[in-house]
Amino acid sequence: MSACGCDGNNLRPVDEAIAELLARAPAPPPVERVTLNQALGRVLAEPLYAPFEVPAWDNSAMDGYALRAADLPAAGGCLPLAGRIAAGDAAAQALPAGHAVRIFTGAPLPSGADSVVMQEQCRLEGGQVWLPPVPGGEHVRRRGEELAAGTQVLGVGQRLRPQELGLLASFGIDRVAVYRRLRVGLLSSGNELREPGETLQPGQIYNSNRYSLAGVLSSLGLEVHDYEIMADELAASRDALSLAASEWDLLITSGGVSVGEEDHLKQAIRELGELHLWRLAIQPGKPLAFGEVGGKPWLGLPGNPAAALITSLVVARPFLLRAQGCLDVLPQPLRLPAGFAWRKANGRRQYLRARLEQGDGHLRVCLHPQQGSAMLTSACWADGLALVEVGQTLEEGDLLDYLPFSALLH
Repeated sequence: MSACGCDGNNLRPVDEAIAELLARAPAPPPVERVTLNQALGRVLAEPLYAPFEVPAWDNSAMDGYALRAADLPAAGGCLPLAGRIAAGDAAAQALPAGHAVRIFTGAPLPSGADSVVMQEQCRLEGGQVWLPPVPGGEHVRRRGEELAAGTQVLGVGQRLRPQELGLLASFGIDRVAVYRRLRVGLLSSGNELREPGETLQPGQIYNSNRYSLAGVLSSLGLEVHDYEIMADELAASRDALSLAASEWDLLITSGGVSVGEEDHLKQAIRELGELHLWRLAIQPGKPLAFGEVGGKPWLGLPGNPAAALITSLVVARPFLLRAQGCLDVLPQPLRLPAGFAWRKANGRRQYLRARLEQGDGHLRVCLHPQQGSAMLTSACWADGLALVEVGQTLEEGDLLDYLPFSALLH
């Protein structure tokens, strides 16, 4: 059990907090082999090398006619046809001198041919084909021009997207070694919370965080187990956390980490393990905690719905991806002009719900008028987050960093 020195007024910068979280990320889960149709979004656990050259042979990049460029007169001319090669055929015969062959995209180039003329530029004249002059090598994909055999094509820690799956399939690979999905226990804290479908009593609200946070975690490819709502009691918090830590790789809670008398999670964490930090220079989302329970990492997100969503995307996401074994975890913001003025400097970095709109023929970042930490309607209107740095003011047209949700929700 340890103290974290976080009861003072100092707020930790967001980037510093993320760096500390990444430094404390646990080792990746165990490795398993899965089929390609189960591998989308998974994190690669071993490097992969090209087993053969790509392309494996010289082939045509077009539907057209293959020939030796030197066989054509300078102004173009006619050549007799010596056959037809489709994709999937073997180019068994060498190209006879002074001839052309009909060829289709992907078909192997016959020995002796060095060029392809696309069919739109040619015309058939009896048993011959008229071809325009062509430079040597035109429309030919050369053997090994994309990859040499033995080249590393994918590295450990890379998340597999559709294009990586297609590349693996092109090598004939049907199973791949990936890290097992990170198993996350998700808990909500608050006596005021009720589930959708239940009747609300005075002072009660529906538990929106359960669904938005579960959605974020699922978008990252994690396995999520959602527990019942924890009561705002020390014993209940301690029991729920102990159980979750015994069953899952990592714990995430929402609510219960502020300074109120009914926020008991911090004390439960202190009794069960370690509390490392909980006040960040971020808006929304200042009450955010990190610790350990029974040797399992724990992230305590704020209870306000918009704050919980934004901190899960900005702060929790890099840590969760790193714990899954992913190396590239920090999104790259776009640098775009502001479609608004911001004249009041703030002591915390602000993540403002925003979207891109066209103005005077240019994209600009526009804000929703309501930025409260409990307001999810602005997050639904938005397609990303505009960053206003600590102490920064902006005039309309000034450049700022913009993080699209499309870069955060995957």
